[in-house]
Amino acid sequence: MRGPMTRAVVVALGALALWPAAAGAQTPAAPQTPPPDTGTVTPPAPPDPKKVVPVKTPDPLELLQQPGDEIKLSDEKLVTRWGHAQATAKIRLSPQASSRMVARLRFLTEDGLPEVYLVLAARRDSAGRNWLQVRVPKRPNGKTGWVLDEMLSSSLYIVQTQLVVDRRKLRATLYKKGKKIWSARVGIGKRGTPTPRGKFWIRERLRGLGGTYGPWAFGTSAYSNLSDWPGGGVVGIHGTNQPGLIPGRPSHGCIRVRNDKIRRLARLMPIGTPVRIIN
Repeated sequence: MRGPMTRAVVVALGALALWPAAAGAQTPAAPQTPPPDTGTVTPPAPPDPKKVVPVKTPDPLELLQQPGDEIKLSDEKLVTRWGHAQATAKIRLSPQASSRMVARLRFLTEDGLPEVYLVLAARRDSAGRNWLQVRVPKRPNGKTGWVLDEMLSSSLYIVQTQLVVDRRKLRATLYKKGKKIWSARVGIGKRGTPTPRGKFWIRERLRGLGGTYGPWAFGTSAYSNLSDWPGGGVVGIHGTNQPGLIPGRPSHGCIRVRNDKIRRLARLMPIGTPVRIIN
């Protein structure tokens, strides 16, 4: 016969034996129901027109998805894209077929070499066509316009160099990926025929002209009111047969460089390199 103490122990042990089962017997959470598939796809974020498209992007124009999308193709410092004309198409003031014509693309430079167009940006119009904003090599300096993308090279060329010419310091400096790789004192235009200030680019590389032009010469997109460049008007960067005039202001607008320096520059500066003439 069990006494009161024995019955209390048995009841307590039974309660302990039941506790884990009772604690684990919680109501399971209801399964998560996925949201219904509405068939809509979130469109990609539009490209940032202020940020230049990276060099490694295979086809930058694929970033243009919606009408009004715009991308920056060149910053003219670290990344610059350029192309050759595929037709003598009209260059428009704005990226639309009804816009006023400001010039025409051309195949050749004044010296008979393939013309070079610096490409600043691209934009998609309301009809789904892609337009390229280009710098235009003509007077007055500084012109820009828009052409349909198929009017330039299907694959744009890329350079990562920039030449800065300081008229006050009489010095030219070449940068690659933002780092200085070449520098030299220069001769520039006289007061009556100044070397123009602004943003330009290298359109031509000419070797072996000799004499006044030295071993190498580069044709730029800048135009002077008078120039000693063949064909007239184009501002060139070239060697010299009068190194004693450098540094100085001896020219009709061209930029003169001592011959040893121009040879070195020719190994470093490709076609399409932006040229910024300051001060």
